Amino acid sequence: MKRSILTAVLATAASLALAPAVMAQTVPGIAYANPQAVVLSSNASKLAGQQLPVTYKPQIDQANTRKAQIQAQLKPMYEKLDADAKAPKADRAQLQAEYAQIQQLEQAGQRELQQIIEPEKLAEQYVLEQIADKLESATQAAMTKRKVTMVVDAQSVVKADPAYNLNQDILEQLNLIVPSVSVTPPAGWLPRAQREQQAQAQAAAAAEAAQAGAAAPAAAKKAPQGR
Repeated sequence: MKRSILTAVLATAASLALAPAVMAQTVPGIAYANPQAVVLSSNASKLAGQQLPVTYKPQIDQANTRKAQIQAQLKPMYEKLDADAKAPKADRAQLQAEYAQIQQLEQAGQRELQQIIEPEKLAEQYVLEQIADKLESATQAAMTKRKVTMVVDAQSVVKADPAYNLNQDILEQLNLIVPSVSVTPPAGWLPRAQREQQAQAQAAAAAEAAQAGAAAPAAAKKAPQGR
């Protein structure tokens, strides 16, 4: 299995737009930062990156084993498809049917692998969300320390003196605020995006129910009265 979000990115996150350890003096008031790089470079993120492969080793091993089985199943099918395609009088309809079967098996295999590894993927999101929740406090602390009143996203900066890079300051504060996080989400936990979607759906359903409830008495008043 390809490694997780954390383990794949952590190898390079430390060098991703992080400022030098020694910060030069800058004009007070403005700085830039890369929030994602800071989160991924935090001690909590690095520690979680070491814990996740251990905590979710059964799922990772199961996924690797199943992936190898799927590949072994598909290999002769691909070889047959290749041989049939090279035949002097290849049957196009047969080739399309063979390819469709391979595609179906591949897609089913991917869904199965994703389901097996879902606990680890969910844990990764839980880790990142816990750290990101403290990013605003860390940023504010860094701004106060450096006497900065505005921070812009590094991705929006075309060119700037590295002395205006606030990443290292934010990272130091973040490491103090959240030195470690849990890699085990609570039962029923969902990422923030999904929680917000659920809240919006529930709010919309409640609004529809309220409208229907308000419309019912009005409709009853308009109903013709019998003599």
